[in-house]
Amino acid sequence: MGVMSKILWGIIIVMSFQFSNGQSVFGKWKTIDDRTGKPKGIIKIYKKDGLMYGKVLEILEKGKENAKCTKCKGELKNKPIKGLTIIKKAEENEDGEWKGKYLFDPEQAMTFRCKIWLNPDNPNELKVRGYLAFIYRTQTWLRVEE
Repeated sequence: MGVMSKILWGIIIVMSFQFSNGQSVFGKWKTIDDRTGKPKGIIKIYKKDGLMYGKVLEILEKGKENAKCTKCKGELKNKPIKGLTIIKKAEENEDGEWKGKYLFDPEQAMTFRCKIWLNPDNPNELKVRGYLAFIYRTQTWLRVEE
Protein backbone atom coordinates (compact mmCIF):
# COMPACT_ATOMS: atom_id res chain seq x y z
CA MET A 1 0.00 0.00 0.00
CA GLY A 2 1.38 3.37 -1.02
CA VAL A 3 1.81 6.38 1.24
CA MET A 4 -1.18 8.18 -0.31
CA SER A 5 -3.40 5.13 0.21
CA LYS A 6 -2.38 4.94 3.88
CA ILE A 7 -3.10 8.64 4.36
CA LEU A 8 -6.47 8.30 2.63
CA TRP A 9 -7.42 5.30 4.78
CA GLY A 10 -6.33 7.19 7.89
CA ILE A 11 -8.58 10.11 6.99
CA ILE A 12 -11.50 7.78 6.29
CA ILE A 13 -11.05 5.99 9.63
CA VAL A 14 -10.86 9.25 11.59
CA MET A 15 -13.92 10.68 9.83
CA SER A 16 -15.96 7.51 10.29
CA PHE A 17 -15.07 7.50 14.00
CA GLN A 18 -16.30 11.07 14.36
CA PHE A 19 -19.58 10.36 12.57
CA SER A 20 -20.18 7.04 14.31
CA ASN A 21 -20.08 8.72 17.70
CA GLY A 22 -23.22 10.65 16.76
CA GLN A 23 -21.74 13.97 17.78
CA SER A 24 -24.84 16.08 17.59
CA VAL A 25 -26.35 18.84 19.65
CA PHE A 26 -29.66 16.99 19.50
CA GLY A 27 -30.81 14.72 22.31
CA LYS A 28 -31.20 14.99 26.06
CA TRP A 29 -28.97 17.23 28.16
CA LYS A 30 -28.60 17.68 31.91
CA THR A 31 -28.40 21.36 32.81
CA ILE A 32 -25.85 22.35 35.41
CA ASP A 33 -26.19 25.58 37.38
CA ASP A 34 -23.04 27.58 36.53
CA ARG A 35 -23.11 29.22 39.97
CA THR A 36 -23.69 26.19 42.23
CA GLY A 37 -22.45 23.35 40.02
CA LYS A 38 -25.61 21.37 40.82
CA PRO A 39 -27.86 19.64 38.25
CA LYS A 40 -31.07 21.54 37.55
CA GLY A 41 -32.99 19.71 34.86
CA ILE A 42 -33.14 17.63 31.71
CA ILE A 43 -33.69 19.45 28.41
CA LYS A 44 -34.54 17.79 25.12
CA ILE A 45 -32.88 19.55 22.19
CA TYR A 46 -34.59 18.76 18.90
CA LYS A 47 -34.82 19.95 15.31
CA LYS A 48 -38.05 21.14 13.72
CA ASP A 49 -38.23 22.67 10.24
CA GLY A 50 -34.41 22.95 10.22
CA LEU A 51 -34.35 25.00 13.44
CA MET A 52 -33.32 24.07 16.99
CA TYR A 53 -35.76 23.93 19.89
CA GLY A 54 -35.32 22.94 23.52
CA LYS A 55 -37.96 21.71 25.94
CA VAL A 56 -37.82 21.04 29.70
CA LEU A 57 -38.40 17.31 30.25
CA GLU A 58 -37.61 17.07 33.94
CA ILE A 59 -36.68 19.25 36.91
CA LEU A 60 -33.98 17.66 39.08
CA GLU A 61 -33.92 20.10 42.00
CA LYS A 62 -35.56 18.58 45.06
CA GLY A 63 -38.78 20.33 45.98
CA LYS A 64 -39.01 22.06 42.59
CA GLU A 65 -40.12 19.11 40.45
CA ASN A 66 -43.55 20.69 39.90
CA ALA A 67 -42.42 24.33 39.88
CA LYS A 68 -44.49 26.89 38.03
CA CYS A 69 -43.33 29.98 36.18
CA THR A 70 -44.46 32.39 38.91
CA LYS A 71 -42.40 35.35 37.64
CA CYS A 72 -43.64 34.93 34.08
CA LYS A 73 -46.13 37.27 32.50
CA GLY A 74 -48.89 36.70 29.98
CA GLU A 75 -49.71 33.18 28.83
CA LEU A 76 -46.73 31.66 30.70
CA LYS A 77 -47.82 33.02 34.09
CA ASN A 78 -48.05 30.12 36.58
CA LYS A 79 -47.56 27.49 33.84
CA PRO A 80 -45.55 24.40 34.81
CA ILE A 81 -41.85 24.75 33.96
CA LYS A 82 -41.78 21.06 33.05
CA GLY A 83 -42.86 20.94 29.41
CA LEU A 84 -41.90 24.56 28.73
CA THR A 85 -40.07 25.31 25.46
CA ILE A 86 -37.02 27.34 26.50
CA ILE A 87 -35.16 27.46 23.15
CA LYS A 88 -36.96 28.46 19.97
CA LYS A 89 -35.93 28.81 16.33
CA ALA A 90 -32.13 28.79 16.71
CA GLU A 91 -30.34 28.57 13.35
CA GLU A 92 -27.14 26.70 12.57
CA ASN A 93 -24.25 28.71 11.13
CA GLU A 94 -21.36 27.51 8.97
CA ASP A 95 -19.26 26.73 12.07
CA GLY A 96 -21.82 24.28 13.46
CA GLU A 97 -22.92 26.73 16.14
CA TRP A 98 -26.58 27.46 16.72
CA LYS A 99 -27.69 31.05 17.27
CA GLY A 100 -31.09 32.39 18.16
CA LYS A 101 -33.09 35.13 19.81
CA TYR A 102 -35.03 32.96 22.26
CA LEU A 103 -33.38 31.31 25.25
CA PHE A 104 -35.86 31.58 28.10
CA ASP A 105 -34.88 31.41 31.77
CA PRO A 106 -38.09 30.62 33.70
CA GLU A 107 -36.49 31.41 37.09
CA GLN A 108 -35.81 34.99 36.02
CA ALA A 109 -38.68 35.13 33.49
CA MET A 110 -36.21 36.60 31.02
CA THR A 111 -35.47 35.91 27.37
CA PHE A 112 -31.94 36.08 25.99
CA ARG A 113 -30.22 35.78 22.64
CA CYS A 114 -28.25 32.55 22.54
CA LYS A 115 -25.33 30.69 21.06
CA ILE A 116 -25.16 26.91 21.46
CA TRP A 117 -22.35 24.59 20.43
CA LEU A 118 -20.69 21.28 21.27
CA ASN A 119 -17.48 21.51 23.25
CA PRO A 120 -14.82 20.65 20.62
CA ASP A 121 -12.75 18.88 23.29
CA ASN A 122 -15.67 16.87 24.68
CA PRO A 123 -18.72 16.22 22.48
CA ASN A 124 -20.66 15.13 25.58
CA GLU A 125 -20.69 18.75 26.74
CA LEU A 126 -22.99 21.36 25.26
CA LYS A 127 -22.07 25.01 25.72
CA VAL A 128 -25.12 27.24 26.10
CA ARG A 129 -24.47 30.98 26.17
CA GLY A 130 -27.15 33.55 26.90
CA TYR A 131 -26.64 37.19 25.88
CA LEU A 132 -28.24 40.36 27.17
CA ALA A 133 -26.70 43.27 25.26
CA PHE A 134 -22.92 42.84 25.73
CA ILE A 135 -23.19 40.75 28.89
CA TYR A 136 -23.26 36.97 28.66
CA ARG A 137 -23.15 33.81 30.74
CA THR A 138 -22.20 30.36 29.53
CA GLN A 139 -23.39 27.09 31.02
CA THR A 140 -22.07 23.61 30.29
CA TRP A 141 -24.77 20.98 29.89
CA LEU A 142 -23.96 17.25 30.00
CA ARG A 143 -25.22 14.69 27.50
CA VAL A 144 -27.73 12.19 28.90
CA GLU A 145 -27.26 8.77 27.35
CA GLU A 146 -30.54 7.39 26.05
